[in-house]
Amino acid sequence: MQTVQSLERLRDIAQDAGYTVRHEWLGGVAGGACEFAGRKWIFVDLSLSVVEQLEQLADALREDPIAAQAFTNRSRLKVAA
Repeated sequence: MQTVQSLERLRDIAQDAGYTVRHEWLGGVAGGACEFAGRKWIFVDLSLSVVEQLEQLADALREDPIAAQAFTNRSRLKVAA
């Protein structure tokens, strides 16, 4: 799978898990998951390479059990299709 496609797939999983994903120019000094105002957010730093953005998104989702379930559900749907 291409890196950009992987990034898009993880973004979709994050959204399925209840995150709002924002792509912002953060100058390589920030990014990741946070929660405020009762909403879950992931900020992806556009100043990073696509591979680094993918790693940033994966790291943000890695510890979230809801994201793991969303990943499992999407994998099942893909196999069934």
